[in-house]
Amino acid sequence: MKTLNEITVHYQNKSAKAEKITCSQDASSVLRRIYQSSNCVMDLKEYFFILLLNRGNKVIGYHKLSEGGMSGTVADIRLAFATALKCAANAIILCHNHPSGTLDHSAQDRMLTDKFVEAGKLLELTVLDHVILTSEGFYSFADAGLIK
Repeated sequence: MKTLNEITVHYQNKSAKAEKITCSQDASSVLRRIYQSSNCVMDLKEYFFILLLNRGNKVIGYHKLSEGGMSGTVADIRLAFATALKCAANAIILCHNHPSGTLDHSAQDRMLTDKFVEAGKLLELTVLDHVILTSEGFYSFADAGLIK
């Protein structure tokens, strides 16, 4: 008989008081703190994070999906949703930074966001926003009406 791998999932809530996200400014503030605590050099290379939220839009936690180079990083949708599902999240907020300092979204940013939104609909896991951070500010896909 061949040996099978046993898969285990562990969930632990370490924070008694979770922050509630009510707008893109709240998300930007939380995400900026995550970048700082993760020692991300925002002006040097690109990072992609997901913020995991419960049904009340309170932060469950975050996950660094990828760390790339100066001009891009890879965001694997399957890994993002696997993490969100394991955490029993009801919603996620996507985030990446632009080391160039530009707050404009690229065509790739838009296509990736649309793919995440469609995948989320199938899984009944809402993508609330995609935030692009720079040292000076942020851009919100939701505020721009690009999340449907």
